Amino acid sequence: MKRIILTGGGTAGHVTPNIALIPELQKRDYEIHYIGSKTGIEKELISNFDIPYYGISSGKLRRYFDVKNFTDPVRILKGYAEADKLMKKIKPDVVFSKGGFVTVPVVKAAKRRHVPCVLHESDISPGLANRLCISSAAAICANFPETLENLPKEKAYLTGSPIRGELFSGNRLKGLDFCGFTANRPVILVIGGSLGSVRVNEAVREILPELLERYQIIHLCGKDKVEESLKGTEGYVQYEYIQKELCDLLDAADIVISRAGANAICELLALHKPNILIPLSLEASRGDQILNAASFEKQGFSYVIREEELTSEKLLEAVRQVDEKKQEYQAAMSASDQQNAVIKVADIIDKTVLAEQ
Repeated sequence: MKRIILTGGGTAGHVTPNIALIPELQKRDYEIHYIGSKTGIEKELISNFDIPYYGISSGKLRRYFDVKNFTDPVRILKGYAEADKLMKKIKPDVVFSKGGFVTVPVVKAAKRRHVPCVLHESDISPGLANRLCISSAAAICANFPETLENLPKEKAYLTGSPIRGELFSGNRLKGLDFCGFTANRPVILVIGGSLGSVRVNEAVREILPELLERYQIIHLCGKDKVEESLKGTEGYVQYEYIQKELCDLLDAADIVISRAGANAICELLALHKPNILIPLSLEASRGDQILNAASFEKQGFSYVIREEELTSEKLLEAVRQVDEKKQEYQAAMSASDQQNAVIKVADIIDKTVLAEQ
């Protein structure tokens, strides 16, 4: 049996693609181990699987002043020593790294032990952690065609992002029933992320009367962002967050309004869902969502509204245009090379292992 170490953490986006790979890797007879931080979200998410989890010390590499800049280098060095011991103990055939600062000591320790690494970069512009690991990687998987321009050609592959298999098992009728909706009117699903988005929520609610003339609306508005005055509005339901039933709600949706996080939009691509993307502004991010959205718009997958340009009128016009061109968006997504990522990435992992034998 081949052994693989999966690593990635800090946010759910650095963990869920690893989770998506687990069933396929198990089918290919890999013994799977996971290295993450001692207290990060990855520990909780991986606890749902029968996989050994190892927590190591980790620190963030910041490009701005913070008191932790004086202590985190010690944590990083400690994490490297702990990762090195784990490499010696587990003796993996390969490491797959999804990104996040906890992965840097893992990848560097793997290189020291001559263990090949496969990286995955979700965003167009590689994050700092992955940039530090590129020189140590045997192969690098990317979500976007534009990312390949920033990677060494001899080891870069366009794969898209591994998507959890359960997302493809949604049932439209179950989703409609969950919301108390009818089957004879189209549905718009609004997703603002687990914390929600005040700007997106406000824009949707401002045009709610106009939207409800034609559509039923599922609004995933984020923690503590349910609008009490709108409870009981016919054709409109709001939830802080949905996990178990999300695949059914996605299957029920005819149009999706979403932020532009890499994993979220790759799920929309895989499901061929016509969508309107409202990326986080530069004030709230390093700009990766803006670049992600621009790529999807260029490839014909999405209609994009910049957050700083978002108005209720523009959102209403976007819904009208996407509805009119649904088939064009779906055709573009169907023809994309950024799909079936689980198989593509697993094949690259297999190829990397074979190259070392």
